[in-house]
Amino acid sequence: MTTEQPEPNSTSDHILDWLEDSVTFFPSFWDDPYHSNDIDGGLQWWDESHDLVHPTTNPTCLNNPTGISIPTTTTGPPNPANLNHPSPTDSSKKRKASPEQQHIDRKNHHGRPINPAVPGNQSGEEVVVVPVKKSNGNKKGTAKGTGNNCNNGNSKEGRWAEQLLNPCASAITGGNSTRVQHLLFVLHELASVTGDANHRLAAHGLHALNQHLSSSSSSSAPNGSASAAPVTFTSTEPRFFQKSLMKFYEVSPWFAFPNNIANSSILQLIAEEFDRTRTLHIVDVGVSHGMQWPTLLEALTHRPGGPPPLVKITVIAGAENNQNRGTPFAVGPPGENFSNRLLSFAKYMNINLQIKRLDDQPLKTLNAQLIDASNDETLIVCVQFRLHQLNHNAPDERTEFLKSLRSMEPKGVILSENNMECSCNNCGDFATGFSRQVEYLWRFLDSTSAAFKGRESEERRVMEGEAAKALTNRGEMNEGKEKWGERMRRVGFVGEVFGEDAIDGGRALLRKYDSNWEMKVDEKDGCVGLWWKGQPVSFCSLWKPHEREGNN
Repeated sequence: MTTEQPEPNSTSDHILDWLEDSVTFFPSFWDDPYHSNDIDGGLQWWDESHDLVHPTTNPTCLNNPTGISIPTTTTGPPNPANLNHPSPTDSSKKRKASPEQQHIDRKNHHGRPINPAVPGNQSGEEVVVVPVKKSNGNKKGTAKGTGNNCNNGNSKEGRWAEQLLNPCASAITGGNSTRVQHLLFVLHELASVTGDANHRLAAHGLHALNQHLSSSSSSSAPNGSASAAPVTFTSTEPRFFQKSLMKFYEVSPWFAFPNNIANSSILQLIAEEFDRTRTLHIVDVGVSHGMQWPTLLEALTHRPGGPPPLVKITVIAGAENNQNRGTPFAVGPPGENFSNRLLSFAKYMNINLQIKRLDDQPLKTLNAQLIDASNDETLIVCVQFRLHQLNHNAPDERTEFLKSLRSMEPKGVILSENNMECSCNNCGDFATGFSRQVEYLWRFLDSTSAAFKGRESEERRVMEGEAAKALTNRGEMNEGKEKWGERMRRVGFVGEVFGEDAIDGGRALLRKYDSNWEMKVDEKDGCVGLWWKGQPVSFCSLWKPHEREGNN
């Protein structure tokens, strides 16, 4: 069902003045999407003090971007015939020269030759990598602002960081210490969290590999190998954390797009209700940290008949568990709490809002009693980028969680996840799982480089460091759209097609971002996918409970 849409700019002037244009970058369901203003501003109302500050992180992490020490023990160069990875030197020749990039010479500054096999090099000559002294962080990144930078994005030939990281992970799995130490050394020479997407991926991947080796009893771990931990949400100050999120929403649809689809779906579901006086209860199992809900609350005020008499949001906050190091983007910094700001916004919009926050609540323990669900309310569950937090080595844990959602009898469930399909038979293998996480992180770093137009910023560093947690969180693994769909149907849900408002709104939103982003609608199951440079990034799906007589 399509909701009624008023004329453009129907929101009253005093509300816009109060917001100080702070929500113009959020997808609006009620303004003309084709004539929206440029994305700017940053939710001034979101921070009571209106004084955004820089993070209180260890300055060493920000001013010394490499922070990676070379292994103190090295062996002689391995036989080039045993090295199947292409040399990063080829790709470095393709990049435009800049102070941040690496150069090629016949000797490195340690006097130790490196002999990676170079595709197309028939002479068999030694090729060595010599890093130029890295920037002290005072200069902005030199990459140009187009979506086609970073070595053509998905060209495997240009993605040299993966072609070093994945063979290194395979060598670790195979116990080849000579090759491990050699590849770690090459990665160290090229790694930089202030370079292009390849250099940043090399830096985060090197940190993950060193962390894996330090926690392993494998004899292939090099002595003295260490790397600086990336800056993440939990290591930032709450106000800077908010600023980083707002900036990311401005420049990238990575989360703004699924939030847009989810909010349109919520409006679609409540429009189907015969009784418009029912309480709307949303269970937020996501990573938006409140960023998703201002647009929905504003949209509710434009609903025929006005907003529901009561809107309840139950937030299932992310938890650091003992086995994993945390799901990317799920856990905010200590002291972060968006409830007061959202309540103030709702009060100004004349919406009766209640927020219940369940901190450190494991997903597998979620049930109707915990969220205080009742039969006289419209219950909608919004699950975004959190289900893979459940242990992939315990499939029953994931199924049981979905069964608990089904038992709540929700009006609908909106499920969004990373769309990295798993075709392997053994994801528990370190090298296999690591390569899939590297692929995920590449798409994030490549799209983020385009989003920030190659410019360096602390906000960008925080978002990329948070995404890099995927490389070290070995306890979780996403299963892709098909497998999650199978699980949902197995426990008693049936897929629902998104309404026209959701589809049109999603397309309109992407026009605000880099042209390499695209939306695809799966005609078979109705899922909506977000793609970057022809590769899937995430999917959104809508589910309703199946009739009881068809279930066990």
